[in-house]
Amino acid sequence: MNQIDARGYSCPEPVLMTKKALKELGKPLTVLVDSETPLQNITRFARNSGHTVASRSLGDEEYEIVIS
Repeated sequence: MNQIDARGYSCPEPVLMTKKALKELGKPLTVLVDSETPLQNITRFARNSGHTVASRSLGDEEYEIVIS
């Protein structure tokens, strides 16, 4: 599975990184983020683009988003 690490980046950078990775790497794609704001923004972007999204907390404000 393809994975990108967007931890440490401020929005909109994680969304832009996700968009680029989907185009270059394809699906399924796992995105790691370190706050709820990019979690919500990436989830919204992916769903609005017609993708299926699942996410889970990794603890300490870190999340894993799986786009398929």
